Amino acid sequence: MLGWLGDLPSVVPTLPVWFSVALIAVDAVIRVVAVAVVPTNRRPSSAMAWLLAIFFLPYLGIAAFWLIGSPKLPRVRRQKQRTINKMIMARTEGMDLMREDDPWPPWLASLVRLNRHAGAMPLVTRNAAEISTDYDKVLLQLAEEVDTAQRFVHVEFYILNLDAATQPLFDALARAVDRGVTVRVLLDHVASLRTPGYRRTLRALDDLGAQWHEMLPVQPLRGRFQRPDLRNHRKILVVDGLVAFTGSQNAVDRGYHKKRYGRRNLAWQDVMVRFEGPVVAEINALFITDWYSETDELLEAEAEAAIPAPLEGGTADAAPVVAAGRPGLLDCQVVPSGPGFDGENNLKLFNALMYYAQERVIITSPYFVPDDSLLYAVTTAAERGLRVELFVSEVGDQWLVFHAQRSYYEALLRAGVRIFLYPAPYILHAKHVSIDDDVAVVGSSNMDIRSFSLNLEISVMVRGRSFVDDLRQVEDSYRAVSRELLLSDWLQRPWRSKLFDNVCRLTSALQ
Repeated sequence: MLGWLGDLPSVVPTLPVWFSVALIAVDAVIRVVAVAVVPTNRRPSSAMAWLLAIFFLPYLGIAAFWLIGSPKLPRVRRQKQRTINKMIMARTEGMDLMREDDPWPPWLASLVRLNRHAGAMPLVTRNAAEISTDYDKVLLQLAEEVDTAQRFVHVEFYILNLDAATQPLFDALARAVDRGVTVRVLLDHVASLRTPGYRRTLRALDDLGAQWHEMLPVQPLRGRFQRPDLRNHRKILVVDGLVAFTGSQNAVDRGYHKKRYGRRNLAWQDVMVRFEGPVVAEINALFITDWYSETDELLEAEAEAAIPAPLEGGTADAAPVVAAGRPGLLDCQVVPSGPGFDGENNLKLFNALMYYAQERVIITSPYFVPDDSLLYAVTTAAERGLRVELFVSEVGDQWLVFHAQRSYYEALLRAGVRIFLYPAPYILHAKHVSIDDDVAVVGSSNMDIRSFSLNLEISVMVRGRSFVDDLRQVEDSYRAVSRELLLSDWLQRPWRSKLFDNVCRLTSALQ
């Protein structure tokens, strides 16, 4: 019955010798060129992952590398970032001031210089901040703040979507336009496009009269294209340069309208922070930078307002701002990061904090996929005897990232890191770090290679005991409902889970 197999060579056309030789030559050239080109300015782990992909699947691998191999934005966009950075540096010279009425850690000054060198923003004082963790209430707070606007509203979200939860915000933006307020809106193209209701959202922005643009559009037929997985992940709302919100929350229903999430009843748990004081100007400067990058329009008047004004009478003489009935006594520094910068600003910040910490480090991140440097920093902190805790979700919304994250748990647990699993069906999407009782960082940045290298992010470093205490209460609320993962239990997980975790870990290096 299988005798026909013996005739197989006679029915399969034989390739011409010259064609076979050409294929072999092309394959060899691809491999040699890849060895020379791929490792340039790239982590060894990332270079090795790409080389393995190219060597095992040469044509597919080289096509993927051509498409997503460069972790940098186009040269023109990087130049715009440098232009804004130079402007900020020139206009804020000598402004790196910290209050000395309340002693601050001896290492903080060097960290401020690091952030200043990396992201251009100075540390500014006399700020106030209020933390919010109620997802739906945050959307209502944004709408209420927009209703106070007299001059401008700047809105920038990774995902912006018109739905029942965000309708009050869109209504408030429409009322602002009717009052003569300038409303500018930025939304990430790919992230918003992948969310149901995208076209409806764009029509709503047109109808309400906002000036809006998509960030990092992938529209090759319109001549707009860059590596498609370089995304703008920031979440920002600024009103009149007086109040700003930033954090981890997108402007979309808590379930993100996706069927695969709905079947599991997933809901997102986030943190947003309302800021007042000079730090608002720094947050607004980030919006202006992104607007300039997308439109070639430099908002001159807003740019002037976005540079923090020098403090009269030094750092302690002027009256503090007041938020939520509390005086603003916080030192804040915005740390922008992303492929528009030469280095990984947020990774440098996180690593430095891990090594500077003296008592405890508490990390909250939905996607904890560290590179070697951060893994060593976190485990070294635990091995130095510090109390190190990591809050992550019990379940994941992104299969590859979730399993890649799990592959690090054993090393963390063996080093003494305590891992707490936030219960399903919630995705703990908040992103913050607290160090000792002195410093905290909140913003949009995850602790994974994507946020370090591929996403445009915003982080705000806050120094002030009152803010850290407030964040401690948030962390305590996580701990109260979470299950601690023990090493003995983790080592008993099924072998197939270990296999999935380790294979997915390999994919995390492709960047």
